[in-house]
Amino acid sequence: MTATWWKILAPPPDLTVSQWADARRRLSPEASAEPGRWDTRRAEYQREIMDAISDPAVHSVVVMSSAQVGKTEIELNGLGYFIDQDPAPILFLQPTVEMGEAFSKDRLAPMLRDTPALQGKVKDARSRDSGNTTLHKQYPGGHVTIAGANSPASLASRPIRVLFADEVDRYPASAGTEGDPVSLARKRTTTFWNRKVVMVSTPTVKGSSRIEAAYLESDQRIRLVQCPHCGHEQRLVWANVRWPEGRPGDALYACEADGCGTLWDDAERWRAVRAGRWVAQAPFNGIAGFHLSELYSPWRKLGETAQDFVDAKAFPERLQTWVNTALGETWEDRAGGIDDGTLMARREDWGLEAVPEDVLIVTAGVDVQHDRFEVTFLGWSDAGAIYALGHEVLYGDVVAGDDTWGDLDKLLGRTFPHALGGRVKIDAVAVDAGDGATAKAVLDFCRARTRRRVMAIKGEDGFRRHPMERSRGKEKSLWLAGVDTLKGTLFARLQALGGDVAQAPVRFSNDLPPVWFEQMVSERLISTHLRGMPVRRFERVPGRRAEALDCTVYAMAARQAVGSVDWSARRVEAAMRPEVVAEVRKRPDRASGDDWLGARENWL
Repeated sequence: MTATWWKILAPPPDLTVSQWADARRRLSPEASAEPGRWDTRRAEYQREIMDAISDPAVHSVVVMSSAQVGKTEIELNGLGYFIDQDPAPILFLQPTVEMGEAFSKDRLAPMLRDTPALQGKVKDARSRDSGNTTLHKQYPGGHVTIAGANSPASLASRPIRVLFADEVDRYPASAGTEGDPVSLARKRTTTFWNRKVVMVSTPTVKGSSRIEAAYLESDQRIRLVQCPHCGHEQRLVWANVRWPEGRPGDALYACEADGCGTLWDDAERWRAVRAGRWVAQAPFNGIAGFHLSELYSPWRKLGETAQDFVDAKAFPERLQTWVNTALGETWEDRAGGIDDGTLMARREDWGLEAVPEDVLIVTAGVDVQHDRFEVTFLGWSDAGAIYALGHEVLYGDVVAGDDTWGDLDKLLGRTFPHALGGRVKIDAVAVDAGDGATAKAVLDFCRARTRRRVMAIKGEDGFRRHPMERSRGKEKSLWLAGVDTLKGTLFARLQALGGDVAQAPVRFSNDLPPVWFEQMVSERLISTHLRGMPVRRFERVPGRRAEALDCTVYAMAARQAVGSVDWSARRVEAAMRPEVVAEVRKRPDRASGDDWLGARENWL
């Protein structure tokens, strides 16, 4: 016991985190593509970030970056350093409890097992008095607790000296009703004079990004590299990436210096990055901030990043993901202020009675009112474009349960003529079950049609909600739709419309009435604050109804239930004569699911 207390009371070690990692860390085969001894020289830019974690002059470290730069390994090295060299009570905060469990099992446990310096520090979980569970691990002089930012209870317990906050832009705006989870976790460090806070994340949307706000409060370090040809020192930026027309895989980096402009290949770029240096853009105030993009990563070729950009640029939601995860930059949301007249002017001569050739999936969204059903039908191409095919209104007493429900069933069971000569069916339907007066009837209707992918859904606000997931409550037949997430995707696409109608990410049928377009732009995106944190939300335009917008969002949610499909088989099916399709579907031995046609290719 005396030896243990001497270790606890001893001054901090002389080793830095990077020195500890180079000397003692081992990468596990199931968690790394390069298992074995850790070598910081592999990604030299990580050295200063890691050493800031062990620098007594730094009380907070902020890393705003892209994916593919080794963020998690930096955190694991910091965690291993404290367990082995500077024991302390530690909180490792993940966006959700489930993600915390996955991190513990998939990343932390292998490091504790395979790094000799850490072996035996945490007792075997099978031991009766081990103090080792998935989310809480004790070791001499400290412990590490892994928690979810969505769990208020896990943020309000014992004090901690070291806080690792991972992917903070994916945290909920509030942990229950308690407030910002990062602020709650920070409060637990206040009793320690030598506290350390490490915040790491890819950013999300400008104005509501936690990691961007934290980076702007730091000394804002950027990494400068020298041109291998002229020696000019510069920051790597996307604007200087070049490739021949139609060949993004051959991308090179152009020096920004006047009179140079030399193109660097990947090997030259990687050597320049390795020899680069960090430079602060603001005064140091105890917070060391670092920004990195994928352009610095030794694991990504420039051609891969360029190809990802080309694949994403036509669809705003994909482009946002690319900006966040490849450039490590926030996305400036422009959704709002969309004009219904402009959308109407883009209508095309096709619809439910003439489904376009590219449409190979059809989904429907049903808004339930007391006196009617409103249904919007969306088509989807293999390129990801959305086709607004049509909108139907069925009037009747929905609450009383008259024949209106039967009319809805017939409508959702229809097939539609396809441009290739066959007919297409509705692949999935989402029906709004949010109204208390009609919720039971909706659930009963959907339960009886589960095999047709007719689902009862309830909308959930918040941009960090999943587009579609099963309810966590007792009612397992209810699905939860992240309506703000889906609206954000839709509005970003509408905002990006322009140029060639045939290449647009959203296209409109000439069968859609003017009122449908008016309702599509019935909401606008605003910025506000929730418990002191900047948040975004959609606000209704006064005097406008929103049924068309709601139906469209529900149909987008239904697309999540279809998942991946065999697009080639879908195209063949759309070209088949109706009587042949009917015959195939009658066969008792036909395969189930989306690939039934491919499974019966020989018979056809």
